[in-house]
Amino acid sequence: MNKREVLASKILEAKKGGGENRIVAQHKKGKLTARERIDILLDKNSFEEIGMFVTHRSTDFGMEKEQYLGDGVVTGYGTVNDRLVYVFSQDFTVFGGSLSETHAEKICKIMDLAMQNGAPLVGLNDSGGARIQEGVVSLGGYADIFTEIREHLASFHKYQPLWAPVPVAQFTLPPLPILF
Repeated sequence: MNKREVLASKILEAKKGGGENRIVAQHKKGKLTARERIDILLDKNSFEEIGMFVTHRSTDFGMEKEQYLGDGVVTGYGTVNDRLVYVFSQDFTVFGGSLSETHAEKICKIMDLAMQNGAPLVGLNDSGGARIQEGVVSLGGYADIFTEIREHLASFHKYQPLWAPVPVAQFTLPPLPILF
């Protein structure tokens, strides 16, 4: 295979998340995959993925034998009604959407980019919690995310007059029905 074919193969692999069987299981539960949720949220063909080829670094409990491109979270940016938004969507087909060290790093990176560009961040959570195989390292990932949130909110309040027209909303939705 030449380099372009290798790249195309890796992209297809990444887009399958945890694999066809897990995608079918997700649909049987009436749930969409991470990518399907992003496709519904964003304007058609506007999504640009960041970190598609990231994998976890864990070698405990046989984890080195189970690697998935993207490491259980799809991150990037696109538009909603032609307005820039950053998004992350946890992928339950990969280790139950559980948070690993690299999974958290991807979320933190997208949070930083949203703040730097003055754009909203949308997080689509579908996770079983911390990735137990990584122990305290995955818990450290939660600490990193919460630290990012705290720092960004502090920046938000510091410049509140500039941000006053920008609403900050958080809401939880039940699983979206499968529309196809």
